[in-house]
Order: sequence, then structure tokens, then C-alpha cells
Amino acid sequence: MSRVRIFTDSTSDLGAELLRQHEIGVVPLYVVFEDETYQDGVTMHAERLFQRVAETGKLPKTAAPSPADFEHAFRPVIEAGDDIVYIGLSSEVSSTYQNAKIAADAFPEGRITVIDSRSLSTGIGMLVLTAAEAAEQGKSAAEIQSIVEGMIPKIDVEFIIDTLEFLHKGGRCSSLQHFIGSLLKIRPVVKVIDGAMTLTDKVRGKREKVLAQLLDNALANKDDMNTSFMFVTHAKAAEEAHYVKRRLEELTGMSKVYVTETGCVISSHCGPQTVGIVYAKK
Repeated sequence: MSRVRIFTDSTSDLGAELLRQHEIGVVPLYVVFEDETYQDGVTMHAERLFQRVAETGKLPKTAAPSPADFEHAFRPVIEAGDDIVYIGLSSEVSSTYQNAKIAADAFPEGRITVIDSRSLSTGIGMLVLTAAEAAEQGKSAAEIQSIVEGMIPKIDVEFIIDTLEFLHKGGRCSSLQHFIGSLLKIRPVVKVIDGAMTLTDKVRGKREKVLAQLLDNALANKDDMNTSFMFVTHAKAAEEAHYVKRRLEELTGMSKVYVTETGCVISSHCGPQTVGIVYAKK
């Protein structure tokens, strides 16, 4: 009897243990430093990326997997008789989704379902993990698609970015904004809105104040949270991420709060010491 396999891309930022536990396939994006190309999470990891940025003073470029990359990943599963549900990076920020669609069209109709997460990082991860659990329960690809698409508008993704340096290098803030922000120790708050990263607030002060703001923003929706599970996602800020996890467990009563680390693509936009909270609303 055929089953449904769940696929995603490397920007979903699910840890290796969760990917292995639920047999989730991953198609990596690319990270490009001048003439050197690496696969996100395979031949380049966030720690090394931060080292390269420090050495060169430049951010890498990122690139979507090609349709051929997706076809190569999908073909063994389809030939084994299983169906695929792929959930990937928002179409607002990357051609990853479109390339997956092109690859899916190379296979018989209905064998591969491609879903635009309208999210990034573990906002995608929440959808992927939900899909994987549904597949393990024996649900069909159509049933999984319905569950995931119903959940997409309910995903809340918010990050506190520690430094404007990476946003500045990436052309997302001016030199003047970077200078003033650094001088005043201003840290931006970024949410995913309509499938894209959006600056929603700026917090001035020490890290403790910034983390308290992040927690307060999430806890304002405590009564509306889906209590199945949530994520605390970070870039080179493990100690603070685990602190946020403990506080969320204490204040929400949620038993499954996963801590994951951002991959190269998300890290290259946000920079080190970024911490985010991701959850679904009821």
C-alpha cells in the first residue's frame, strides 16, 4: 500500500532529530560566496557562514533549488510507489515554490502536491511537522493538503534581531539607519506577514528587555494558542533560546516547545543572536 512522504526545503529549520524521526525529505537551497557554491545544511552550516561573513565582510547570495534538484529528490519516492506532499518557502521571497511546481509537473498528475507555506523558518516547520504527523496517521495527500492549507493563516512567526549589521549588508536598511540603530542599541522586531519578512517594531535596550518583549508579544495571544507544540528558533543564541523555551513552558503549560537553530539562508538575513517564537493560533 502506498503512503505519503513529506518533503520540505532547508529553510524550514527543523532539526536533524525531527527530520529523521518523521522521515521528512529535505531539498537544500544554495549559499554562494563569490564563485563558491554550497548546499544549505549539507556543505555549509550557519556557524561557518558567520565565520565567512566576519572574514570577508560580505554576505553570501542565496539561490533556490532548481527544478532538476527537486526532480532528483522526488523521483526515487515516486518510483517506489509513494506519493509526496512538499511544503516550502514562501513564494513571496523565493522561486523555490515555483521550481518545485515545475518538477512536480514532470510526474503523473496527482502524485506530488506542492504547497506554498506563505512563511519561513519554523513557520514552515510547523506545517511540515503537522503534515508528517497526519501522514503517519494514514491520511491521504488530499487530506494533508486540506489540513496544512487550513493552518497556514494561523501561523505566527516573530523574531528579535540583535544587530542591524546583516540587514545593512543585505541592503535592507540604510547606512544612516545602521549607524543610529547601532549607536542607540536598537533591535528590530520582524514578523512574517503575507508571506514576507516585515519590520513591525524596534526595541531599544539590553538583551533582557528585548527577550521580555518577544515573550510578551507571544503571551498576549496565550489564550488563542494551539497548544499542540511550538518552536523557539535561534541563530547562535542557544542559551537565550532555552531560557525562552522554559518561560513559555511555565507560562503556557505547553509540553512540546522545540528549540531549533536557523540554517544558512535564514541566518544570512537575520545574523547571529537572533531569537524567534513560532506558534499556531486556534
